[in-house]
Amino acid sequence: MKIVSALLLLALLGSAWATPPNIVILYADDMGYGDLGVQNPESKIPTPNLDRLAHEGTRFTDAHSSSGVCTPSRYALLQGRYHWRKFHGIVGSFDPPVLDDEKTTLPELLKSKGYATACIGKWHLGWDWNAIKKPGAVAADGEKNGKQVKGAGGFAPDAFDWSKPIPGGPLSHGFDEYFGDDVPNFPPYAWFQNDRVVTEPTVPVATPKPAAEGDWEARPGPSVKDWDFWAVMPTLTDKAEEWIARQTKEKPFFLYLPFTSPHAPIVPAAEFEGKSNAGGFGDFVVQTDDTVGRVLQALQKAGFAENTLVIFSADNGPEHYAYERVQKFGHRSMGPLRGLKRDLYEGGHRVPFLVRWPGVVPAGKVSDGLLSQIDLYATIAKVIGAEIPAGSAEDSYNQLALLKGEGPSARQTLVHNTNPNGYGLRHGQWLLIAAKTGGAISKVPAWFDESNGYQPNSLPGELYDLSTDLGQHRNVYAAQPERVQELGRLLDQIRARGQVR
Repeated sequence: MKIVSALLLLALLGSAWATPPNIVILYADDMGYGDLGVQNPESKIPTPNLDRLAHEGTRFTDAHSSSGVCTPSRYALLQGRYHWRKFHGIVGSFDPPVLDDEKTTLPELLKSKGYATACIGKWHLGWDWNAIKKPGAVAADGEKNGKQVKGAGGFAPDAFDWSKPIPGGPLSHGFDEYFGDDVPNFPPYAWFQNDRVVTEPTVPVATPKPAAEGDWEARPGPSVKDWDFWAVMPTLTDKAEEWIARQTKEKPFFLYLPFTSPHAPIVPAAEFEGKSNAGGFGDFVVQTDDTVGRVLQALQKAGFAENTLVIFSADNGPEHYAYERVQKFGHRSMGPLRGLKRDLYEGGHRVPFLVRWPGVVPAGKVSDGLLSQIDLYATIAKVIGAEIPAGSAEDSYNQLALLKGEGPSARQTLVHNTNPNGYGLRHGQWLLIAAKTGGAISKVPAWFDESNGYQPNSLPGELYDLSTDLGQHRNVYAAQPERVQELGRLLDQIRARGQVR
């Protein structure tokens, strides 16, 4: 009788579960396809918690962020929409919000179904800084790339009234709670609690000692005195554990946890130094993996593990330091892929993607179905039985059947973009790069191209058959003119009219 009642309830709920699942999205920053141990047999970085998550769920090997840089990918994930329909670049220091007020975000959709929602970590989608900026305040001129640039010196700490709430952030777009540092290498260097800074920034930012790898990349601007970059990820991890412990089984929850690691500044905590064989970045990935393990443990301890959909991914591929890492440590952050962060090549946007949902998503499975982070919106809408409001999430596909291992991908086509000067179109096994090169942004060392057999492109674009050439060594653009034309027309159609379903 109980079984019949449960089945009847499920039928009445349609696609929703009788007990709505909690949803946790763990979002790494600048983590490459090959940084995941389970995905790279030659990895020099141990990732036991991520490897376990992969074995307890399904690992997707053809999953993509919307962009090769961070703000656009975050926008696309939370809006279910290609970022390039609105913008291409990142939100700079003290830039306004980019999320669409007239459209429903993913957390807003979840709130409409009774979910508690929280964002803990890197926001990087803008705030309405004008609401707290003092009249007449302007950024000072400063040096950038060896030249004096207007506004590059950043704002002085007293340019803002830090006692006021700052609109336009997470609480303005569907999150009940926010805790984070907005962007780890952008001002203000301070903790945010909901829509206010916790402690007033009173001094210009200072970087007291070298980072573990690469440049600090810290933009100038206001900072809390003695701001501790090394404490950021540990604090975010603590806050995530605390938030999970406060939830109850009476109300489903959505936790969006965008990490600040392993993005620069590369600042692994002391306990993780030397834990990898890939230098400071490798150690920071080990710390990232540890945070994943602590979040999973927090879910287990609170009794949520069996009814929580956990998704792990990254916003884009690894930073340019990855080339030096190959030479110095023999670790390929991009794995078998070509390209890095900012590139149209696969290494710029094909990212780690793990999904665990006990009893629903198969354990120990590896899927090569084409998947985009844009699809999380429509998929989660299906899971919670929510109707997507008209005009929202227009590029998102419901991929629940793919996640459950019950069908192929709902999409055949995906558009890649990082800047307005070039687009990539994935259609089936084919990838068209509608640009002179897929790697015009991240400078590739000559030794890397030579050792990997990459040749400069002399054609107007590039075409690859990814089913036989995942590393993108053989450009068949000249040999397949009809296919180039067909894919070019399809790209124009999607850009002009919306997604092809």
